[in-house]
Amino acid sequence: MFNWFFNVFWANGLRKALTVVLALALVGGGGYVIREAVVSPDLCADGVEKSGGECVGTNGSGYDFGTPEIRKVAGAIAKENRRVAAGPHITVAVMLPLQPDIQAERRQLRSELQGAYLAQYRANRQEEEPKMRLVLANPGDDYRQHARVVDRLAEMADSTEDNLRAVTGFNLSLTSTRDVIDRLTNDLKIPVLASRVTADELANLPDATGKPRFDGLARVIPTNHKQADALAEFHRDLKDKDTVLVRDTRRGDIYVDSLASAFGRPEKGPPGSKDQEFTSPGITKQGDTGNDFALIGHNICQSQAKIVYFAGRPVHLRLFALKLAAAPCGDKSYTIVSGSGAATLDRYMSAADWRELRGTEPGKPAITVEYAAPAHPDAWDVSLRDWEKERKKATGKKPGEAGRPAYLTEPQRELAALRALITKESAGDIGPVRLDDSRTMLVHDGVHTIAQAVFLANARAAGSVPPRERVAAQWPRLDSAHRVRGTSGWICLTNGGNPYNKPVAVVRLDPRTRKVAFSGLAWPEGRPQPPGCVVPSGTG
Repeated sequence: MFNWFFNVFWANGLRKALTVVLALALVGGGGYVIREAVVSPDLCADGVEKSGGECVGTNGSGYDFGTPEIRKVAGAIAKENRRVAAGPHITVAVMLPLQPDIQAERRQLRSELQGAYLAQYRANRQEEEPKMRLVLANPGDDYRQHARVVDRLAEMADSTEDNLRAVTGFNLSLTSTRDVIDRLTNDLKIPVLASRVTADELANLPDATGKPRFDGLARVIPTNHKQADALAEFHRDLKDKDTVLVRDTRRGDIYVDSLASAFGRPEKGPPGSKDQEFTSPGITKQGDTGNDFALIGHNICQSQAKIVYFAGRPVHLRLFALKLAAAPCGDKSYTIVSGSGAATLDRYMSAADWRELRGTEPGKPAITVEYAAPAHPDAWDVSLRDWEKERKKATGKKPGEAGRPAYLTEPQRELAALRALITKESAGDIGPVRLDDSRTMLVHDGVHTIAQAVFLANARAAGSVPPRERVAAQWPRLDSAHRVRGTSGWICLTNGGNPYNKPVAVVRLDPRTRKVAFSGLAWPEGRPQPPGCVVPSGTG
């Protein structure tokens, strides 16, 4: 009986945090007695331990990790988990740093978890089985405490109660993120669906060996180079003298490195200004970068550049834009172009910031920020109207419904369904939902893609739970007839698990309206996806 109790106790989630304090006091005759015995660990919630001032671990029962912005959506996830727990189900872990210090990042986190929940809700109301549970997995700030969380996920993958079949999330392209994905895919053989990270180092790109860097990785967002290809096509007439690159040289941030490499491609014409470098102290820390940006702004004023490529994080992008707006550039105007990490820049902006970017003071430039967003809620309506205008201009007739391209109409219908679900009372109160930052849409599409892979893996054995290696084997199947119709566009995966020619929404932060305005769709291959989303041969 004692052995049974000991094994059960040691096998539970407390074992790693258990602290045994032995205060030994010398007793007459040389004997020792235990003054203090077992002390319970400092637990934040079921499956979540206090470590380094953070609550690290996994939880699917409604714990908000001390972040009140996500309390409602965490509760909705818990309710849905309880509803499906009795039948055949799989578990998907959403791994994100869940205790951000900055309010704007806490709101971003809420958007991401709202997208995951809405996809879970939709998947669980289809006829297919198994159903889906979600758990939130906090690896700590910058993924620095990921080891113990991955240990727990490995246990869940082997557990017939949890049936962990995929891990998603991943919103920061860091070396620590790369380590997590490497261990999950290559060591533990757990499928990973990356929904937000864009660094090329976090993708299975074609190489001479043909062996994937991460065995079991899929993505729903284009890499930085693919985004840069799309932006280059969007601005196809730019010459080298028209542009300048401002880049962060901080070590360990592979998002910034990849973005700088993508923007540093050769351009036509005589050479322009050299790269303007700065070194930030951290993803959300400004340090002395304001001083650097003031000096860089003066240099840009003296150049012929009118487009500034910015390879850095949103906190630094905001500060750079303000410093450039304050530089003595006369009546010039500049467009700062950045990657999808800028998709929530407007949440960092104050009313005073917007006024500064308008360039209303004499001798100060006007600044517009443009970036390649992975999605925008206006993309499909606006693009369809533009397509219809072009067709009518070419043919003299208004095109009918049947002739409209499916690569626009199918995502439009998906987005309409998502909007309807957001307002559906039975879906529950998950807090205010914003679609214009793209996070809700993209994370929704990521979890939706996992659901499609699970259903496909289970197609011949309804009601059972497919093994995780079979789920990963479905990533290359998700094209053509099995393409995923996402709110952010068609998701048609290559054999390397990359979305083929996934469009990006080129958007602008307009300082006059203080809104994120959609400018147009841009395609990495320079043209829309092929009919039916058939991925061409030889595409990695």
